[in-house]
Amino acid sequence: MSYIKPKFAHPRLPKNEVGYTKKYYEGVISTLCAGCGHDSISAAIVEACFELNVEPHRVAKLSGIGCSSKTPAYYLSNSHGFNSVHGRMPSVATGANLANRSLIYLGVSGDGDTASIGMGQFVHAVRRNVNMTYIVMNNGCYGLTKGQDSATADYGSVSKSGHVNTYEGIDLCALAIQLGATYVAQSFSGDKQQLIPLIKGALSHSGFSLINVVSPCVTFNNNPGSTKSYDYVREHNEAVSKVDFVPVKEEITVSYDHSVVTPIEMHDGTQINFHKLSPVWDPENKISVLSALMFAKEKHEMLTGLLYFDKNSKELHELLHTTDTPLHQLSEKELIPGLEVLEKFNESMR
Repeated sequence: MSYIKPKFAHPRLPKNEVGYTKKYYEGVISTLCAGCGHDSISAAIVEACFELNVEPHRVAKLSGIGCSSKTPAYYLSNSHGFNSVHGRMPSVATGANLANRSLIYLGVSGDGDTASIGMGQFVHAVRRNVNMTYIVMNNGCYGLTKGQDSATADYGSVSKSGHVNTYEGIDLCALAIQLGATYVAQSFSGDKQQLIPLIKGALSHSGFSLINVVSPCVTFNNNPGSTKSYDYVREHNEAVSKVDFVPVKEEITVSYDHSVVTPIEMHDGTQINFHKLSPVWDPENKISVLSALMFAKEKHEMLTGLLYFDKNSKELHELLHTTDTPLHQLSEKELIPGLEVLEKFNESMR
């Protein structure tokens, strides 16, 4: 059986500003379970990159191990890619980013890959403000090993086997905000109208961007009692904002009829139009965001949308004062300037 998509395409498919059709941003046919939320996220990534006019060869897509980490095969087949070992994607992304700052880094991970074996790696990528988009495909269970609860499973949720979770679930968004992430959003795989502009905003942001996407596992965690099922998320989803990503140099418009729309400017001049559904909501105030997350948890609700944004973000290269030239482009003479320069540097450290 072949999972490769046919190369034939209609000759009049619409192209974006860099001359590519949407098909150019796709990958092979998915082998995930039919109805898996991960496939919807993959489709949202394809749509976001196409609409954002991202050149695929400028993207480095990275992943770890798990159902989510299979998905890079399903999008951006013309991009660079690296599938790391379980939980180690953040350090690989950090190293690649330091060596070549000219690429756009897109990491995908799961709740186990991030919140369990990869937690140590995740928190250091966040606090260093690595310039990357980090998407968590969060289904609250281990889909490759028969559906055991993961570290993000909510307290009191019931698995398909009838097991009641007795542990507190890890809130990745709250954790990321506390550690210094400068763009934090939460969404639902079944809401592409919200997810696509959030991905576009994350890809355009300078700094660490986290998007935690609840992505129901149709095989092991889409049952009554699960807080990560399609029905539960639809019934308990409270959108804190409605966003519309606006490319630079285009007219700022929104399709929503709201009284107050706040444009948030990104580093490259593009904007996100942000609407506050709550009069006390402030996406640039950590205390406001964390309080809202805790209050929603008490009400058994899930906040979605752009939760936090730091417009004064300084990504890792700015913090380290690295050269504007990607390290992999430097010559041996520039990388090894000689003993005299080394002695001068050592003297400055004394």
